Amino acid sequence: MTRVRGTERLDLVRPEGVAEGSVVSIFRVPPEVDGQRLDVFLRDQLKRTSRTRTQWIIRVSAYSEDGRRLKPNDRVRSEQQVFLWRAPWDEDPVPTNIDVLYEDDHLLAVDKPANLPVHPSARYHKNTLIKLLHAQRPGEFLSLGHRLDRETSGVLLVSKTPECDRALKRQFELRDDIEKTYTAITWGVPDDGSGDTEMRVARGMELDKTNAFRVKMRLSEGPDSLRAATRFEVLGVARREQDGHAAPAYARVRCELETGRQHQIRVHLAFALGTPVVGDKLYGPDEELFARGVDGELTAADVALLEIPRHALHASRLRLAHPVTGDVLEVTAPLPADLEDFWSMCERRAQT
Repeated sequence: MTRVRGTERLDLVRPEGVAEGSVVSIFRVPPEVDGQRLDVFLRDQLKRTSRTRTQWIIRVSAYSEDGRRLKPNDRVRSEQQVFLWRAPWDEDPVPTNIDVLYEDDHLLAVDKPANLPVHPSARYHKNTLIKLLHAQRPGEFLSLGHRLDRETSGVLLVSKTPECDRALKRQFELRDDIEKTYTAITWGVPDDGSGDTEMRVARGMELDKTNAFRVKMRLSEGPDSLRAATRFEVLGVARREQDGHAAPAYARVRCELETGRQHQIRVHLAFALGTPVVGDKLYGPDEELFARGVDGELTAADVALLEIPRHALHASRLRLAHPVTGDVLEVTAPLPADLEDFWSMCERRAQT
């Protein structure tokens, strides 16, 4: 897929009725999906969009190369190009306060706020961590060393020199002497522990191809699965009365990554241990919450079910050899106020 400004391609003719300065996204149809419905094809391309939302996008923005309006039930042809013309949009507001945890001539460590994307995407182009840092530090070399999900808060490394960038990316690729610690708040208690439970989960993972959004992972022991291992320690338990007895409700969990697979902690907690991260729209009580969240259509009942607006996962500690000097570097980020407040509420509930 290619996205360009409508005015940047001289060979493109803006269809009648499309606003000047609109953004056009161009999708090429591969031969293997020849004859597929347009809404099915585009939903697979857009990934994080529901079918209803995809059909709406088609009705308001989809055109053929010659400017003809397209319909959701049109059949695509091999090598056809589909054009989605959209007026410039206002992005959702994001947190802009980025605390610096560590800095030297080569490396910057920041405390990424929750709900701030780390790099540009279909939904966020200007409001990203790397764009905000470039605006705050004009002319500086800045390159992301690794990634955190948009809803995850905590320690994130940014290289300030090409030398550091190459070495740091190599370290993460090889997992060379890197320790990553997260703090999670879960629904239920892993292993139904008393608060001092320690365990290791070593279960392979692969992409869940049955999920419409193609972003969900699942446990797998198949030949194509990737090794994934996580160590968990239950740091605290908040219980509540249930049928006259104290029952586990929430846990505060320390998570140590031995490998770094996509969504690894969330998958292991949800499926291997049966204790999803509080607020998780994808691996929590109903994956349709993810679709409605992406489309901005969460209901009051959805919000109540999730309990907090984002998943309760925080990158609290990162320890590694400095990619340039080789010195041991340990960076920590305190649990942010939203998660501290939620955990305090859980504890207060347990005492009443």
